[in-house]
Amino acid sequence: MKRFLLVLLAAGCATHTPDMRSDWERRNLPAEPAPEEALALPKYPTGRLIELSVPDGGSFRYYVDPASVSAGRDGIVRYVLVARSPAGSDNVFYEGLRCMTRQYRIYALGRAEGSWGGRQGDWQPLAASSAQPWRAVLFREYFCPQSDPVRTAAEAVQALERGGHPAARIER
Repeated sequence: MKRFLLVLLAAGCATHTPDMRSDWERRNLPAEPAPEEALALPKYPTGRLIELSVPDGGSFRYYVDPASVSAGRDGIVRYVLVARSPAGSDNVFYEGLRCMTRQYRIYALGRAEGSWGGRQGDWQPLAASSAQPWRAVLFREYFCPQSDPVRTAAEAVQALERGGHPAARIER
């Protein structure tokens, strides 16, 4: 009987996930992120690109296509990123940042002939990674200053053109 109670107690504890949010967050923010808006892939980048400064980016250069940037009512900032190697090869990603939960998602990958491919990924936690450093920079400096999403695509593009969002300067 003791063993049964221990197993039952352990099973109950295993399914409980503690709420790690602050009291203010519990009162003012929804428990679940807003439902994601319908997705339409942007045009493949062929025009103007805005270069990002990515300190840990190695020898790659990073660009965002300003025509692809959107700020949805769902709190997700979407964009096309081009990572260009020193040899001139481009790695192209269509991604989204969910600012309130510090997550990212890859929606599509660019193909060499200029089309989109790949399978949409799941939401992943945003981590400072030497393998993909641009996401942390875009989150912190451009699209999610102080973890708040930019309100419009124009605000995001202005942040890119200025080299950072003004609110990002405040938190340093």
